[in-house]
Amino acid sequence: MAKTRELCKDIRDKIVDLHKAGMGYRTIGKQLGEKATIVGAIIRKWKKFKMTVNLSRSEAPYKISPRGASMIMRKVRDQPRTTRQDLVNDLKRAGTTVSKKTISNTLRRHGLKSCSARKVPLLKPVHVQARLKFANNHLDDPEEEWEKVMWPDETKIELFGLNSTHRVWRKKKDEYIPKNPIPTVKHGGGNLILWGCFSAKGTGRLHRIEGRMDGAMYHEILANNRIEDRSWLGLPA
Repeated sequence: MAKTRELCKDIRDKIVDLHKAGMGYRTIGKQLGEKATIVGAIIRKWKKFKMTVNLSRSEAPYKISPRGASMIMRKVRDQPRTTRQDLVNDLKRAGTTVSKKTISNTLRRHGLKSCSARKVPLLKPVHVQARLKFANNHLDDPEEEWEKVMWPDETKIELFGLNSTHRVWRKKKDEYIPKNPIPTVKHGGGNLILWGCFSAKGTGRLHRIEGRMDGAMYHEILANNRIEDRSWLGLPA
């Protein structure tokens, strides 16, 4: 759509003067040769901002006040999976009516964007500490040592439907801050659980897990398959 012609300040001021004199939109438009809709827009802007000049985009006032912006920023920091509609409803209860697009623009202006939530294992604090300790203990291991390591892993395949995707408001670098990912578990109904392994030399074989995965079953799987799978991958026993 072509951009509409912008009226000079003298014409805008004249429109406001005629309005103050009691003339209607259509009468002013006919006298000045402008559309009544344009006349009405200029008068409404004058009533709201007490000026007739066009504001640049950077100077134009935001629809959400600084207080309202702070409110929705606190909400998404505490609950990153909050939807735009939730924020629209919160602002409406506070007396501000905006669209979901305005919510998106405000959050982006504060450095946040809507991202797919990363899925990470559901870990207890003791597991987190154990993994951190392992990483620190092996931080300086030479590359040839890592080439001898076989890494086990499990995955869940849904039999019916797909795992739902959740979205969160976050900064790009904050994808693994605890509030932002979606915790996952390795058990449940309506799915297949598979165990496998990999190393620098490639991937091992898949093993189907029957029943619910727990510590005892995991150690049994390792005991039954570790040597055979290391041989499959060409690793020393």
